[in-house]
Amino acid sequence: MQYLFDVWKDMEELKKEVREARRIKMLHQPSKAMDLENEIRILRNTFAEKSKDCVSLLKELETHKRLKENGTIPSFDLEGLQCLGSMLRIVGLSGTHMDLSNISIQWFRIHPKESNKEIISGATRPVYALEPHDVGRYLQAEIDVGGEIAVAKTAGPVDPDAGLVDYVETLVRKPETEFNVVVLQSNGVDQPKESVHVLNVGRLRMRLTKGKSVVAKEFYSSSMQLCGVRGGGEAASQAMFWRPRNDLSLVLAFESTRERNTAIMLARRFAVDCNIILAGPGDKTPW
Repeated sequence: MQYLFDVWKDMEELKKEVREARRIKMLHQPSKAMDLENEIRILRNTFAEKSKDCVSLLKELETHKRLKENGTIPSFDLEGLQCLGSMLRIVGLSGTHMDLSNISIQWFRIHPKESNKEIISGATRPVYALEPHDVGRYLQAEIDVGGEIAVAKTAGPVDPDAGLVDYVETLVRKPETEFNVVVLQSNGVDQPKESVHVLNVGRLRMRLTKGKSVVAKEFYSSSMQLCGVRGGGEAASQAMFWRPRNDLSLVLAFESTRERNTAIMLARRFAVDCNIILAGPGDKTPW
């Protein structure tokens, strides 16, 4: 707690320095203002470092709290960067070594203000690939250990991928954008992975083609579903689930995680312009 108090004091000192710098500039004392700007720059760098330390400290406090509350229940944490484009993995704490492959797991999104817990349908593996819908929310995994529920939660809301929103905004100005993809599954059946398809994300519809053959071409509609793959696996962060219509569902692999998230965000943006909310199976709240 003393450490957090010290960080708060540094922040207050930074605010005072900024006010003083503004006052001096108004009094036309450029040399002193320059000295203060240098001090402010140093304070900002120091504050940024201490902010990172605070996140780690808060996470450690949360861990100790869970250990105390759980008692004999094994404790778990989430490993991985808490930002879009990363994967979160459930790991055991305090010497906990368990095979999670046969244990019941369920992932949830939690709104930071309303504290609403939303189940992520199909996310039942020890590993979860973050997708655009998760940005701004806490992620929580609940692990059923012999009838007792252990909880692992992110230290804060999921951060966006730096620069991705601006990049998507530039693509919105184009009538459509192409992505090279590989079809991993069609209606739940694994597909040969040799051939590359082209996914077109347009203003009014999405289209998947292989050469001159059209695999799927559908306008945005309330029956269409779109989200990141939730089944786990090392390639999940590059894969997208797309149900263009009720009788067809596809799992598509992109060349990179960033391209997958770009395609999801772009399609959702175009769909909103058509008064359609594109989300995954079971998703209830808009992003």
